[in-house]
Amino acid sequence: MSRVVLAMSGGVDSSVAAYLLLQAGHEVIGVFMRHGEKSPAACHLETPSASRASLPVISRLDHKQGCCTAADAEDARRVSDRLGMPFYALDLNEEFGRIMDYFVAEYARGRTPNPCVQCNNWLKFGKLFDYADSVDARYVATGHYARLAQLADGPALLRGVDASKDQSYVLAGIGRQLLPRMLLPVGGFQKAEIRQMAERIGLRVAQKKDSQEICFVTQGRYDEFVKRRLGDEDRSGEIVTTDGSVVGEHAGIDGFTIGQRKGLGVALGKPAFVVRIEPDTRRVVLGERADLDRTELTAEKANWLVDLPSEVPLRCLAQIRYNAPATPATLELGTEGRFRVVFDTPAQGVTPGQAVVCYAEAEPDRVLGGGWIE
Repeated sequence: MSRVVLAMSGGVDSSVAAYLLLQAGHEVIGVFMRHGEKSPAACHLETPSASRASLPVISRLDHKQGCCTAADAEDARRVSDRLGMPFYALDLNEEFGRIMDYFVAEYARGRTPNPCVQCNNWLKFGKLFDYADSVDARYVATGHYARLAQLADGPALLRGVDASKDQSYVLAGIGRQLLPRMLLPVGGFQKAEIRQMAERIGLRVAQKKDSQEICFVTQGRYDEFVKRRLGDEDRSGEIVTTDGSVVGEHAGIDGFTIGQRKGLGVALGKPAFVVRIEPDTRRVVLGERADLDRTELTAEKANWLVDLPSEVPLRCLAQIRYNAPATPATLELGTEGRFRVVFDTPAQGVTPGQAVVCYAEAEPDRVLGGGWIE
């Protein structure tokens, strides 16, 4: 038996993860991370009973469907009670401010951030390990759809069995030294199997919808959140086509991302896509679908989960977005954490600020590592 700290979101995946860990004989401590933006609306303060060693939970009345609402916390608590395991709510609002600052700063730079990846890097497999150490827990577990395996060259991060739910992409930034202390109990199952298991053991979250919102954007659109945090500074600029023709104006580059087609604010009489964002000139450049093609990319802040040869290019499968397929490419390592990916066939939608994750060509389920697209 090992002591395990399990990140619980109140959803079906982490709830069944708790059950699987208990069935394997572990001592499981459920932890809910409170880290969303405080709501301006009225709140109800719920004080836990004396039998529960947890912090108060703020019930926000205006939160979208996310993963850190008061209802989610209560779902996680009910699951913990049913399974007979301790449950704690950790207040990480201050720490999560770093992720919100990153989110806003990236959009202000004309880049598209990925806060879920950073949450895994900084909080779920960052601060949560600090908490695990404080309670003498050997492992940290989550409900992510990915797998861990001990191979000849060490611990490996692999894609989840359910290809439609695979989350290995968002875990590629985790420190290699942490892999031996991670557990991913649901990665070897199909999502339907997890829901069926939850039904069988009587968990009320069995059919709960998956969270899809950015948890700290509690009201309105993400660009409205960015504007509120940036203040009144002028971020307006021109919307131009690839030949330099001015076709409109915009209120801020933070309202756009590479590949965007809808909500451009202009009508050109034919499909148009955001193909480039220029933070210095505040121009948003529109073009045709073919203008999105990129033959290569450069990335920074590399995090490798395997030993890679630095002197020769390496064949890999590169994935440039969470829902994008991994495509054949050549990986060339640079200096100071930078690297280059050259695609066999042009990739569409290469977006500065997003993560690029490389998988082994010979073992396409294995994560080699990745970095942030420049």
